[in-house]
Amino acid sequence: MKIKKGDKVVVIAGKDKGKEGKVLLVDHKNNKVIVEGINMVKKHQKPGNMNQQSGIITKEALISASNVMYLYKGKPTRIGYKVEKVEKDGKLKNVKTRIAKSTGEAID
Repeated sequence: MKIKKGDKVVVIAGKDKGKEGKVLLVDHKNNKVIVEGINMVKKHQKPGNMNQQSGIITKEALISASNVMYLYKGKPTRIGYKVEKVEKDGKLKNVKTRIAKSTGEAID
């Protein structure tokens, strides 16, 4: 998956289309993400040892990673990878960096 925790994304499909937020959690196994303030659901919760708050709470739910797109300089863009050979300790190693497909610039 090309999206990481902390990335700023925009929703491109679904009920929250057009909204922006920060990725809080990435589920690689199911290809889903949780985005801050997106896909809010109501959950009935009982008080327990870990959480004393009870009642109906609203929280973010998982959304498919295919329904979000990375924001680079305020515009949605696809993400690609660029592999470069770097010499470390006399050996060549492959270093993989994420790039924005719209501009070709390195993201991180």
